[in-house]
Amino acid sequence: MANPLKQLAGDTAIYGLSTILARIINFMFVPIYTRMLTTESYGVVTEFMAYIAVLQVVLVLGLETGCFRFANKEGVDPRKVYSNALLTVFGVSAAFLACMIAFAGPIAGALGYAGYEAVIMYIGGILFCDSVTAILFAKLRQERKALKFAILKTIKILTETGVNLLLFYWFPGFCVRRPGNFLTAFISPTPDFSYVIFAIFISCILCLLLFVPDLLKLRISLDRKLLRKMLAYSLPLMIAALPGIVNDFLDRILFRFFDTNADAWRSSLGIFQAAVKISVIMNLFIQMFRFAAEPFFFQRARDRHSKELYAIVFEFFTAFCGLIFLGVIFYIDVLSFILGRDFRSGIGVVPIMLLSYMLLGLLFNVSMWYKLSERTNMAIWITLAGLAVTAVVNVVFMPRFSYWAAAFGHLASYLVMFIISAALGQKYYPIPYRWGRFLLLLGLMGIFYGAAYGLGAWLWPSAGIHWAQLGVNTVLILLYCGICFKLLQPQYRRIGTLA
Repeated sequence: MANPLKQLAGDTAIYGLSTILARIINFMFVPIYTRMLTTESYGVVTEFMAYIAVLQVVLVLGLETGCFRFANKEGVDPRKVYSNALLTVFGVSAAFLACMIAFAGPIAGALGYAGYEAVIMYIGGILFCDSVTAILFAKLRQERKALKFAILKTIKILTETGVNLLLFYWFPGFCVRRPGNFLTAFISPTPDFSYVIFAIFISCILCLLLFVPDLLKLRISLDRKLLRKMLAYSLPLMIAALPGIVNDFLDRILFRFFDTNADAWRSSLGIFQAAVKISVIMNLFIQMFRFAAEPFFFQRARDRHSKELYAIVFEFFTAFCGLIFLGVIFYIDVLSFILGRDFRSGIGVVPIMLLSYMLLGLLFNVSMWYKLSERTNMAIWITLAGLAVTAVVNVVFMPRFSYWAAAFGHLASYLVMFIISAALGQKYYPIPYRWGRFLLLLGLMGIFYGAAYGLGAWLWPSAGIHWAQLGVNTVLILLYCGICFKLLQPQYRRIGTLA
């Protein structure tokens, strides 16, 4: 029999590969979007993606997780579980799609996108397809078909990529050569935000079609008694997940109502989102870490020295996040060329967003206590506290400071959640974090950041790329790595004795 831990690690790597690939490709499209779209058009994409992210959580009804719970229950037929979930999500999302189609005109008009009724319908289609396939992907995970899961996800990602490239680089020229072709009934002949939405829509349709053979094998039937139990378990999970996803995207929604320049709020949002994309390098590392760390933490939970091991991992994670922070900031003049010229005015928020994502990663580490101690209900209150901070900072400061308020809103929210989670963790599941060492690592990161900034302002006061400055920054990064190595080397040796 195969080693279950090796199988778990292998599955984690496969699942993670498709997710990381999606994030990398999404990042690679930033230079295209920020050169082919106006700041306003990119802001519209950002707004719609925020709506999609929140509504996806609602339409799946928490049944994705509920399926795992009930399909593994003794005496319950997994086929009935997935049949119930699929019928329910299909019904709810189909009703939502019908409403989006029927009221596309009024919705587009209310949002200020009159003439783009088709985009509203595409969003309804995206949400319908993604909600149904969420259950089907959950079934693949239940059946441990990790490779098929990754292949289907990768096909979806590559389809979206291919359609994007066709739309931005081929379709406008085709429309010039053949004006009035039938495709213009579905999509604008000139590049705008609808291209991005349409590419996602096509990829979602294809993904659903790829599941048709699986759907044909399912014996669809409704077990009302079982469904009531599933919904009683799953709906609270959906409600619990909402504050977290709303917290991540609330600022994007609030731009419409509170931005400094009410007439140009879409441009402000587009500029902010472009800067966030530079900062996502930190978030990419955190996502990779989560795929490996979450099963690792649970696997080690019963070990005698597990808590000490978690504390050491926390220190290494902090040091590595510091390296990413300095790496991005020290070469920001080069990285800024990823963005189109009109989007570079928001580059100043990158350090704030990097710190925000770093805090989010640290929060993941210190929040493992409620998962390991089975106090997951505490997560709702911690997230609600963060959501309240996000709302207050944006509502109070966005009218005066625009996207700077959005950036500091993330930082303040994650900081509050980190402090609350760390404090509660020490009460309910104490882990011997060495907070002095943690603050030392943060201070070290701050000192090197300050040194690079000070030297740059003194020796190279003029704007632009200075290769000598990049050389100095490289030396500073190497010094940071050397000091961190010396600080953490005893801890690394200690890990060997805890294994």
